[in-house]
Amino acid sequence: MTAMRSFASDNNSGVHPTVMNALIEANRDHAPGYGDDPWTEAAVRGLKEVFGESAEPFIVFNGTGANSVALQAVARSFNSIICAQTAHIYVDECGAPARMTGATVIAVPTSDGKLTPDLIRPHLKHFGVCHHASPKAVYISQATELGTAYTIDEVKAIADLLHQYGMYLHMDGARLANVCARLDCSMRQMTVDAGVDVLSFGGTKNGMMAGEAVVAFRPEIAEHLAYFRKQSAQLASKMRYLSAQFVPYLHNELWRQNALHANRMAAKLVAILQQFPQVRLTQKPETNQLFFTMPPEAARKLEEKYFFYYWNEAAYEIRFVTSWDTTDEDLDGLEVTLKEIL
Repeated sequence: MTAMRSFASDNNSGVHPTVMNALIEANRDHAPGYGDDPWTEAAVRGLKEVFGESAEPFIVFNGTGANSVALQAVARSFNSIICAQTAHIYVDECGAPARMTGATVIAVPTSDGKLTPDLIRPHLKHFGVCHHASPKAVYISQATELGTAYTIDEVKAIADLLHQYGMYLHMDGARLANVCARLDCSMRQMTVDAGVDVLSFGGTKNGMMAGEAVVAFRPEIAEHLAYFRKQSAQLASKMRYLSAQFVPYLHNELWRQNALHANRMAAKLVAILQQFPQVRLTQKPETNQLFFTMPPEAARKLEEKYFFYYWNEAAYEIRFVTSWDTTDEDLDGLEVTLKEIL
């Protein structure tokens, strides 16, 4: 099979060699199933070291599963979940969180993918009125689907507002590493210290093969998470293969090294794109996702050499994503292609 380099998604990247070696080491002899193994014990210990002793991690298969399990723990069928109109749970998960929670998902238009207290406040109504869904959770993602990043203060402002109403803040941290690398902060500062109540912690986009973790920061959320994980078909029998990846991923902040590299490659890609007046960035480039437009004919020619996704086909708005394993050679080749096209 011919090798293909891609800017379509960091899901397309490979597995970091250190993580792959951990998987190989875990593949020795037999081990107890369903998380009663030393790798899961080590992964949980590592996650507690990162997020604090109040953190209760539950390892799952994937991001949609993590979001669905987390939201089941904080919302019931008579509740509503507020999110940005571009949110992954609203656009890209086939309605799984809504189906599994039974809750109403309220999608709020935003210019940059980020919710604010002012955008949320109009939807904080009908509490305790049985004719309407009662607001219970807000979903935000780091980074957003538009590649933008919440600051710690922005997260805290949302959390403080929600806690006044007895609501919960759920953060989808599929690209949390990229945000923390950009803002030079710890993952604990960006989550539990900022008031996040439950986190979907991702590693698949940043050097892991598969596996995410739902991390609860409140005991009432953690209480039934094991049951929601099982009912959602997210409890792995051979969990050691998921858990083993977290150990090197968290050790010596491999997650940060990988994310810093992806962010640097994105910054270099921005500099390449800015050479061409026909290319216009449509979102502020803050992490490893870039959004831009170019003339339709140029976009069609680019498709002949590179696989990527259109964010808005009508406007020929393209999304490029760099990864932990994007190379200078990848970007040099892309620059040559763009010069040929444009």
